[in-house]
Amino acid sequence: MLEMNRLKTTHLKIIECPRDAMQGIKTWIPTAHKVTYLQQLLRVGFDTLDFGSFVSPKAVPQMRDTLDTYSALDLSDTQTKLLAIVVNERGARQAVQLDNISYLGYPFSISETFQMRNTHSTINQSLERVASIQDLCLQHNKKLVIYISMGFGNPYGDPWNASIVIQWVERLVSMGISIISLSDTIGVSTPESISYLFDQVIAEFAQVEFGAHLHTLPESWKEKVEAAYQSGCRRFDGAIKGFGGCPMAKDDLTGNMPTEKMVYYFDQSQISTNIDLEELEKANILASKIFPL
Repeated sequence: MLEMNRLKTTHLKIIECPRDAMQGIKTWIPTAHKVTYLQQLLRVGFDTLDFGSFVSPKAVPQMRDTLDTYSALDLSDTQTKLLAIVVNERGARQAVQLDNISYLGYPFSISETFQMRNTHSTINQSLERVASIQDLCLQHNKKLVIYISMGFGNPYGDPWNASIVIQWVERLVSMGISIISLSDTIGVSTPESISYLFDQVIAEFAQVEFGAHLHTLPESWKEKVEAAYQSGCRRFDGAIKGFGGCPMAKDDLTGNMPTEKMVYYFDQSQISTNIDLEELEKANILASKIFPL
């Protein structure tokens, strides 16, 4: 009974990731449409909004208006914090100058092949970038969120096992990183692998806030959320309707964790999320108009 009462009163952090949902869409989404959608998301009550990225416009054309989008947002009536993705020091220097960005996110892959494809750097070069970006964050009162991509396996034949993941977590923690999201980049995680990894890292690194960025098939989202939650994870990334996902996934149906399903599941389980369900439904309807089918 004590355990059930604890679960009912535990506050979660729900991170909405419209940037992840939009960045792979080839059809240009006008800046005004992005702002309208983001403004609605700011009313929902998410802990954090992963709203854009300061990366090369050639690499991610959809995000080339991130600064314009940021400048157009009205943040006067929201408690939601902003997170921007960066992949190098140049992007980080842009992001840290913006007062209303609280978090910088960096995709750190433990797959050498994917790191080269994603950030054009080796793992060792990526570690150097992490150190530089962490210094910039500390200088400008920001927090760095590290996404361990390919955290549950990789399709390239690079070495992978849970011990390798834990070794990299230890390395990142030694660099002062205090927020780490384990990322299932290609949707290969299982409840068993999720439980094992979160059990291990949460027990060993009590000072770190661990998150779950889990891509999933439509029928598998619930078992993944349950596994992460029961293993102590209290930070969950999602995207409304599960839009987005990694193009390297083995199945075209693999997408982001569907935020609305995740939130309704927690609500039905009497687990507090601080989400306004009416505003979430408005965002859900708006998403159908913003995103091409």
